[in-house]
Amino acid sequence: MPLIPTLISLAVVVGFGVFSGWRGARPPDLIRGPRLVPWRFLMIAAAAIALALLVHLVSLIGGSPGT
Repeated sequence: MPLIPTLISLAVVVGFGVFSGWRGARPPDLIRGPRLVPWRFLMIAAAAIALALLVHLVSLIGGSPGT
């Protein structure tokens, strides 16, 4: 994946992770019932994907000596 799509994907994943963290940190609303979306798990998954994208970004910027 080229540099620009990697940066766009990283920005989207980080934004989703921040949003998931915000939603997961809110106190439960007993009137509305239980949460049906596992926001904390989605935040952790977004962090793992962001880490993989960061590693890919560093490999794109650094490049390998043979290429």
